[in-house]
Amino acid sequence: MATRRFHNIPSAAAHVAPYSHAVEVDGWVHITGQIPNDPADDGMPLPQGIGPQTRRTMDNLIIILNGLDLSLGHVVQIRVYLTHFERDYEAMNALYKNYFPDERYPARTCVGVTHLARDALIEIDAVARRPALGPADR
Repeated sequence: MATRRFHNIPSAAAHVAPYSHAVEVDGWVHITGQIPNDPADDGMPLPQGIGPQTRRTMDNLIIILNGLDLSLGHVVQIRVYLTHFERDYEAMNALYKNYFPDERYPARTCVGVTHLARDALIEIDAVARRPALGPADR
């Protein structure tokens, strides 16, 4: 049976519910949905508008990846949740695509939802794959 590792990253945004920032099994890293809360001060209001919220959410995702010695380049799938899909979809995409050089985008699902924690406009979760260890690393 595969061993599960539960990760909580000290520099990441505070939890808004009972969960781990990421759970890893056999090199697959499942990252909990991130919202645009400030990792330095969870008491701060969320940024206004889909642009600043998209940037903060992606940056929160990067903090978790970096805390696991990973990057966006290791991400194979992303799910985006928007509370105002029709209004915010194009603006979110305009910022989102800049996080992936050379148009090497992970597989993605984007859906509209009725509500997110802390009245966020966006939430993003991800699945990453840790590189396989070579014989010298085993």
